[in-house]
Amino acid sequence: MEGLIAAAICLIIALYGAIRTVLERNTLLRLPFVNVMNFGIAGLIVFILPHPLTLVAAAAYFVGSTLEANAIASAYARRKPK
Repeated sequence: MEGLIAAAICLIIALYGAIRTVLERNTLLRLPFVNVMNFGIAGLIVFILPHPLTLVAAAAYFVGSTLEANAIASAYARRKPK
């Protein structure tokens, strides 16, 4: 039962991040919500799939998605203003 509650909380966090990402107009303000969504998805992976390697898969997903978000932020910060 505790795992189901934790999975539901992770789902709510992921949905919140996804909705805020879609609704936010400023690109720089979207990026933290993308990371929030990634936290929720990584947590869902761990709670939904009951296998020891699930933790490794969730960690790999989280690290990869965080690197992706950081690359987007870095590229956005380096662009030349018009």
